[in-house]
Amino acid sequence: MSGWTKEKRQAERDRINQTKPWLKSTGAKTPEGKAISSQNAFKGGLHAQIKALNTEMKVLLKEQKEMLRRME
Repeated sequence: MSGWTKEKRQAERDRINQTKPWLKSTGAKTPEGKAISSQNAFKGGLHAQIKALNTEMKVLLKEQKEMLRRME
């Protein structure tokens, strides 16, 4: 069990409902802030570079195999 009793859950629920943190979470307001926050889930940078390098390596290996076959 996680250690959360019914009483503890209710106390936490009451505390959250008193402070209402969702009213303070407004997000970005300026165009600059919106532009920055729009990239929060971006995962293409390093992953895309690795994928491109992997593709390039496959092409180079294929070319090397063909050169070795011609030398035999």
